[in-house]
Amino acid sequence: MSYKADYHIHSCYSDGTMRPVDIVRMYKEKEYDVIALTDHDGVDGVKEAEIAGEALKIKVVPGVEISSSMNFYEKSVELHILGYHIDTENQLLLEKLKELRAYREDRNRRLLTFLNEHGYPLTEEDLLQQPGQTYVGKPNFARAIREKGYVVEDMWDVFDQVEKKKISVGEAIEVIRQAGGIAVLAHPMKIRGIGEKESQPFWEALDEITSELKRNGLKGMECYHPSASAEDSLRLVSLAGKYHLHITEGSDFHGE
Repeated sequence: MSYKADYHIHSCYSDGTMRPVDIVRMYKEKEYDVIALTDHDGVDGVKEAEIAGEALKIKVVPGVEISSSMNFYEKSVELHILGYHIDTENQLLLEKLKELRAYREDRNRRLLTFLNEHGYPLTEEDLLQQPGQTYVGKPNFARAIREKGYVVEDMWDVFDQVEKKKISVGEAIEVIRQAGGIAVLAHPMKIRGIGEKESQPFWEALDEITSELKRNGLKGMECYHPSASAEDSLRLVSLAGKYHLHITEGSDFHGE
């Protein structure tokens, strides 16, 4: 029996543009059977999505996407860990997400100052692009820069000049486990700092990282994602099989 699923979706409670109820309605209209709401470092939209899912008869998996870092050959590598089937009322999880929000707010203040000092004047109001928006992430900065008409050759390189404090990947996996969830490595092909994408050094580094994450309790890998070509996905499936990891698929939807 086949079914349609999307296990990587963002709402307006992080850097997406749609309310959870509208997301659920859209996926129902597209005849999906299962979706997971995985907002960045937060679970505020999950209950709304679950209620809509019950009403519209579509399964909604409670999820989250946690930003973390790993020390890899004396370099800090950013890794995103998806958590599925989590208890969104787990106190350890909520405390850790509160901590991550504080890290993000501190980074945002410093990034805003950095951009203003380097010829890209922005205000906090420029970053608030949705009614009732409480989350501000790098995509909001990118939208504001584009709307102002500023020309930036490598926007993400600019953002990298201002680091955000992160929890360790082991801590991210453990807090998901403590909340009753399953930890999955998000979009492996987007990992930066481990070699040129699709090169042999990249694949060797990814194998080492996966091995370490498996020892830390990783349960799955997002093998199908827009950042992965068909050939990439086949190699990721093989890598997941090597370490006995669940294989997941996600669109990383942020809004239409």
